[in-house]
Amino acid sequence: MIEEPYRWVEAIANRREYVESQLAGGSPVVAVSCVEGILFVTVGAARQKIFEIYDRIAMGAIGHPGDIERLRMAAIELASTEGFTRSAADVSLRRLVYYSLSAALKAAFEQIYGAPYLARMLFAEVGDSAAEDLFLRVEYDGAIAGERKGYGLLAGNNVADAAMQRSLAAPPEAALDLRQAMQAALTAWAAGDLANNDPTPKDNAALRQHLESRLLAGEVEAALLERNSRSAIAFRSIGTVQARAMLS
Repeated sequence: MIEEPYRWVEAIANRREYVESQLAGGSPVVAVSCVEGILFVTVGAARQKIFEIYDRIAMGAIGHPGDIERLRMAAIELASTEGFTRSAADVSLRRLVYYSLSAALKAAFEQIYGAPYLARMLFAEVGDSAAEDLFLRVEYDGAIAGERKGYGLLAGNNVADAAMQRSLAAPPEAALDLRQAMQAALTAWAAGDLANNDPTPKDNAALRQHLESRLLAGEVEAALLERNSRSAIAFRSIGTVQARAMLS
């Protein structure tokens, strides 16, 4: 009897180590506030990592594609049900994450005889101004980190996360436009991606060189949550050609 709680704690620690090892090295996702809205950016050549969830809510994710898809569909269903039973104005990112998704992830992680979700997610809800933009990162164990500082980050490990934080640490003197946001987001992505293999801090020239080399092999996946969309749909995809043009 005395050993049972210890075994549970040990099992949870082992699960955490396993999930972290599966997420390590994943291509980062960056979300940055700008005048036009919230820009989501990542680089890769494999699968989609940025998704629309509801009218003014989007999600970026890293992890197992099957688990990401299950969580994406769950988020869409929860938001759609809320919008149908109440109104679209009642659908909020805080309600979606705090009262639904977080609890489901926590329950799955702590059930040691079942499989945990191999996914880490970044949600963003565009506001009427950049100061009202909301970023929430949701971990595989249900933990939530909330930010209203103009950007959100998603990385496979703490080293990459710290490198991206350093890249975006200096607040801009004025709100970024879409072109500036794309440049800042891709630079931060390069910092995180480079840190996956080399944790030593790099200068802007090294980050630029790494980004250019990765863009030759991978596609830019980007989307904008428009702040003043003329329709109910605020999510707009940005192609690789357009994204690369903003870097020139």
